[in-house]
Amino acid sequence: MGRNDRKRRTPMATKAIAASAALALGGAGLLWAQMNASAHESNSSGQNTTKAAAASAVATIACPDVGQQLTNVPQKARQGVATELANLDKQITEAYARLASTRQAQANDASFVQNAIVGPLKEKRAATIDRIRIDIQRVGGSVNAAALAQLAACTTQTANNTTAGGQNNNGGQNNGGQNNNGGQNNGNTAAPSASASAPAANNGGQAGNGPTAADFVDITKVANNVQAKPQKQAQASTGSFTTRCGVNANKNHNTDNVIVAPGVTNGAHHEHDYVGNQKVNAFSTNDSLLAAPSSCQNQSDLSAYYWPVVRVQDGSQEFDANALGGGKEGNVGKILTPQSAQIKYVGSPASKVVAMPQFLRIITGDAKTLTNGLANANAHWSCTGFENKVQLTEQYPICPQGSNVVRTFAFQSCWDGVNIDSANHRTHVAFADPASGVCGNGFKAIPQLTMRLVYKITPPTIQNGVVKNAYAVDGFPEQLHKASTDHDDFISVTKNNLAATIANCINTGKKC
Repeated sequence: MGRNDRKRRTPMATKAIAASAALALGGAGLLWAQMNASAHESNSSGQNTTKAAAASAVATIACPDVGQQLTNVPQKARQGVATELANLDKQITEAYARLASTRQAQANDASFVQNAIVGPLKEKRAATIDRIRIDIQRVGGSVNAAALAQLAACTTQTANNTTAGGQNNNGGQNNGGQNNNGGQNNGNTAAPSASASAPAANNGGQAGNGPTAADFVDITKVANNVQAKPQKQAQASTGSFTTRCGVNANKNHNTDNVIVAPGVTNGAHHEHDYVGNQKVNAFSTNDSLLAAPSSCQNQSDLSAYYWPVVRVQDGSQEFDANALGGGKEGNVGKILTPQSAQIKYVGSPASKVVAMPQFLRIITGDAKTLTNGLANANAHWSCTGFENKVQLTEQYPICPQGSNVVRTFAFQSCWDGVNIDSANHRTHVAFADPASGVCGNGFKAIPQLTMRLVYKITPPTIQNGVVKNAYAVDGFPEQLHKASTDHDDFISVTKNNLAATIANCINTGKKC
């Protein structure tokens, strides 16, 4: 697979990774369609509610994530390959839209999905994947053409036969602990049997693609799952550096992703919040990032910090209700601005850190966990007052009165010492060993970027399997707004020797 996350796995997490690896080779991108029942209906109070669909009325389409297989793309071919990968995402999004809008035709014709959606999608993907092959070989790169061609085919499945979410645990955290979600069904896992209830079939959501009641859990009913941190060794770097960059109160949003899809408008298919660098879009260059203004108090920090927005699905409409990346792609509801956004760099429990290289790019988490499984999931959801006890990966928390939703990220803290990016945007960085904090395979410890976002959200309520006033993170429409798809993006851009200042502060044990 070429993944380089270097996290210690529990037996349960290991099974999930094995399943996701097998799926990635055989086709595992899930596109769900709610074929019966309305996407939403309003009760007498005007609040939005989400309806469940029967398991037999839900179809899935499985497509491999091609980008994660491309770990060795020559630099000269990367722009062309990135453009074609964005085309694959667009094709899946369009197929999902067709799947969701042809419910009656699917009910009338059992072969409709295969003939009208899956078959044409395979043809489009085959042509696009072949262009990827050509781009790589044109500049002297090597590729297994036969293996790459096999990634074109998509398959159909019923909800009861899906295995996309991996195991039913809320792990995937960097400490490697086994984080059981207290026995709640997250809606991502395979249904236990055809006769059992199947919350995975509940597409729900105002736009019909989630979230569902099964995507939420009362945090007071979840067993504690946060594991102890590694013990600090003699050479530990114990300091920290906090940069204050605001909460995106100026509503700087777009649906691009310059790391994954440079030069492609709407390459993310969902909205991002931006703090730090204020001129980040699909067409940003290193030079333009250096020349841009920053929202950070320290004007030497021009780094780009961006993450998918969180919305509350209360029936209200946002500015992008009729736009790509917004309502047209299943991202609906009011965008919530965090109450606070803490951005802090911390050290290593095992060693000193080296300064981050200029223009280093890091993505943490995985926007396509329904496609890829949980191997690279790094979502952390909790509530104030519970953060040291419970962290959720596969469900959103319902917080008790007086408690706010907390969304945190802990980025990869080991760097290969050479590359500022990699073909799949993962293999140039890695997580430290969760037990010791040591970076493996010659990787060097860098300041670990951590982020803590706090949101004031009226707790959703669930009655008879229906969720009212749900909230969810923006995402690709076929990923069903699952909590596990949360992710965060970062480009290190500094002036006036700030990167060295951050490393020195951390290495000398200061709080800066």
